[in-house]
Amino acid sequence: MKIICSKPNLLYGVNTVSKAVPSRTTMAILECILIDASTNEIKLTANDTELGIETKIEGEIINRGIIALDAKIFSEIIRKLPDNEVTIETDASFKTVITCEKSKFNIIGKSGEDFSYLPYIERNQPISLSQFTLKEVIRQTIFSISDSESNKVMTGELFEITENQLRVVSLDGHRISIRRIGLKEAYESRKVIVPGKTLQEVSKILPGDTEDMVNMFFTDNHIIFEFENTTVVSRLIEGEYFKIDQMLSSDYDTKLQVNRRELLSCIDRATLLIKEGDKKPIIMNVTDENMELKINSFIGSMKEEIDIEKEGSDILIGFNPKFFIDALRAIDDEEVSLYMVNPKAPCFIKDSDETYIYLILPVNFNAASA
Repeated sequence: MKIICSKPNLLYGVNTVSKAVPSRTTMAILECILIDASTNEIKLTANDTELGIETKIEGEIINRGIIALDAKIFSEIIRKLPDNEVTIETDASFKTVITCEKSKFNIIGKSGEDFSYLPYIERNQPISLSQFTLKEVIRQTIFSISDSESNKVMTGELFEITENQLRVVSLDGHRISIRRIGLKEAYESRKVIVPGKTLQEVSKILPGDTEDMVNMFFTDNHIIFEFENTTVVSRLIEGEYFKIDQMLSSDYDTKLQVNRRELLSCIDRATLLIKEGDKKPIIMNVTDENMELKINSFIGSMKEEIDIEKEGSDILIGFNPKFFIDALRAIDDEEVSLYMVNPKAPCFIKDSDETYIYLILPVNFNAASA
């Protein structure tokens, strides 16, 4: 095989597929990036058997062929080469020569035939949405997935399609994030659980343009994302997702309307007094005139008042400040509405159309600290 590519094209392709190279594996071939120039296009692929990414790059094919190269070494070489044309040449014994200007690297590759290719999956009806929308919906929900493998379902997000609506849900046992997106067409109803790792990697490599689209395809076991010259194939998480609708309530005794940025800044300031690992709540004391936010920690204490519009009862309630910060950062509205029932029931942050809902469980606190 002999190909010639510009360094920026090659580096972009390598960086894209590297997201699917496993950090630890007993199979050496999975630590490789496959360069496939056996047809009229150059394709780079990485695959850890759970997540696979393939992207096409521009370049000139002098001699067709295929080779698997160690991803770490190959990506470091490409990254540090001069910004010029890169030639990659291999022989029958998988010796690989990478040259660029006066630089020349000799490394040993592996047979491309041993590589674990992306599974062939029949693509039926694509579900299309803009790159920007998908990237945003991941950003606005991904923080509430669980990182504990003890409950696999919580490490993924529910993608639920009902007619022309896509609902994306994540939860970790302390909070729930829900986003609802309108689609341009109606589709047959589907429910799948997409691994959080897949969504994080898709978000990193999505350009995020508002005009360009992503096509999603679902099968019983896989989800496929196709955009520009890149294809991402991921296994789905097996199992039944939680009955989310049973956890949602429209009842409330207290409703607050507050400036989002002001509330976010205040809670953010309060966290200056919390060391990592400390579980000190932010205490909200809601009265007719305002909301007082307080925090007491081993470092010190802070108190701040915020103007609000209130309906209903006064309430004294505590929350994990990080959970509130995550939710408020994911919302773009200038004003947010908070709905509360009592100090032991969840707080809901949602808009009037329920295009977003964030549920946050309160925490117990010592009355003396309030």
